[in-house]
Amino acid sequence: MNRYPLWKYLMIAVVLLIGIIYSVPNFFPSEPAVQLSPKLEQAIDPATMQRFEQVLQAKGLTVRASENDGQQALFRFADTDVQLKASEALKEAVGDQFVVALNLAPSTPGWLRSLNANPMFLGLDLRGGVHFLMEVDMNAALDKQIERYEDEFRDFLRDKDIKYLGISREGDTVLTKFRDAASRDAALAVLSPEYGDKLQFTSPQGTTDLQASISQVAMLNIQKFALQQNITTLRKRVNELGVAEPVIQQQGANRIVVQLPGVQDTARAKEILGATATLEFRLVDEENDPFQAQQSGRAPIGSQVYKERTGDPILLKRKVMLTGDYITDASSGFDENNRPAVHITLDGKGASRFAKVTGENVQKLMAVVFIENKIESKEVDGKQVKTSKTTQEVINVARIQEQLSKRFQITGLDSPKEARDLALLLRAGALAAPVYIVEERTVGPSMGKENIEKGFNSNLWGFIAVVLFMIVYYRMFGIISSIALAINGIFLFALLSMLQATLTLPGLAGIALTLGMAIDANVLINERIREELREGATPQQAIFSGYDRAWGTILDSNLTTLIAGIALFLLGSGPIKGFAVVLCLGILTSMFSAVTVSRAMVNLMYGSKPRLEKIAI
Repeated sequence: MNRYPLWKYLMIAVVLLIGIIYSVPNFFPSEPAVQLSPKLEQAIDPATMQRFEQVLQAKGLTVRASENDGQQALFRFADTDVQLKASEALKEAVGDQFVVALNLAPSTPGWLRSLNANPMFLGLDLRGGVHFLMEVDMNAALDKQIERYEDEFRDFLRDKDIKYLGISREGDTVLTKFRDAASRDAALAVLSPEYGDKLQFTSPQGTTDLQASISQVAMLNIQKFALQQNITTLRKRVNELGVAEPVIQQQGANRIVVQLPGVQDTARAKEILGATATLEFRLVDEENDPFQAQQSGRAPIGSQVYKERTGDPILLKRKVMLTGDYITDASSGFDENNRPAVHITLDGKGASRFAKVTGENVQKLMAVVFIENKIESKEVDGKQVKTSKTTQEVINVARIQEQLSKRFQITGLDSPKEARDLALLLRAGALAAPVYIVEERTVGPSMGKENIEKGFNSNLWGFIAVVLFMIVYYRMFGIISSIALAINGIFLFALLSMLQATLTLPGLAGIALTLGMAIDANVLINERIREELREGATPQQAIFSGYDRAWGTILDSNLTTLIAGIALFLLGSGPIKGFAVVLCLGILTSMFSAVTVSRAMVNLMYGSKPRLEKIAI
């Protein structure tokens, strides 16, 4: 009656063994480490490792252990102070060649790592770091697209040899003026097939103008693209910062969550993440006087007034020769006169385009425009209002001596730091739209450690209290229930580790809740067995009926909780998702341990005794 077939005992034993193997790595402490990865596709050879070690030795820093798999080098240290000093020393030594990242390296034995048994990740609230909630300026994304259409219309109509009086932006539309209706209709005939799926063309009554406005579908696509492009760019910038295991994800329609574990320099992180610096290359208008244009407030047709870093005005052509979008690599350094410089590499399309325009304009002046978007906060009617401000300044003017192509350098930067920052931003790519920080939280390493200790202790004391109660109240069946509860914890930790889930403070609360739910199932079973005994059933019949009849109630209660957990995971965000993951996995492990595992132990103890007269419950 109360016996399992051999295969079921073997299955439980195998599952338990796997659970122990994959949960054990979580009990090995993590060590402060510095991780180095090459920016280019190159292997780290023994000579490079020796160079790293010499840098650390020169600074008097002791390395506990080092590893090199050819793609990454890892150095372990005794504490975070030595780790930070080592990071600074290596960054100074390797320059732009390697990404230097702070990390926490698990001290898991090699044989466990060979089985891919790794500890679960720790969230920001347990490990320490910085959390940003960033909002994308969707209006700026639309403005940028409208300006792009304005420039494209000029080139497109010029290529089609269609005459127009002028193209300008009117609010959220692009207005093109023509001399007559025939020119307008000819323009509409060529523009509609090209832009018909993105723009709506109308002609104001009584005019020969053509007005183009962005369709609702295209507007949503622009906003969606801006959000996704910004997420991609932020990921690249975080990689340049050297942060291990960052979290960058969308939240809502226009917000991005950025979590940087281990980062304590929030000012530097904000400076790099929020910056929207990029470059434009334009020809200088040498035929007109920039001072006269500045005084009159009107620039000649086809030109625009900019300012140099000295404050003097300069006239540049409206047509952009090249933008930062074509840049594939940028590194900081110095020119032949030892001035800060950025060495730039273009992609194939950018190289051919730049070669063409520079080849056609040899001996003409070319300007490099540094464009930066900053978010300013000011108080309006008692509320903080954030506005986006774009600054454009000419950092370099040089005469084109020869045709330029894939590689070149720019100078005119104020300091090596500005050169390094600009190179970083150019490598990562420009943001599609400005972002500003609406929420910021910093968790120190000591606070994260304290959260782990408090969470662990609360779960431990809760477990001990439950075990004592179960043993006192249910005696032998209480001991069996307690063992099943411990096995449930092993299964839960193993699953979280195998899935490489991130454990957060709410996740620790989910573990405590899981322990309570798991023991609740055993309480139902034990009470049902007691009830069967009171009604006169034999001990063997009581055990069989207790497990059999309690199963339906346990299944129903756990399924309803599982549905709630799935809803939390699908609809929640951040900490709520972490709690939901632990809750859902805990429900699955508790149903297995509380019913199948505990019954296997009961069957082993009492199943072979057909004339059982009494049980301790």
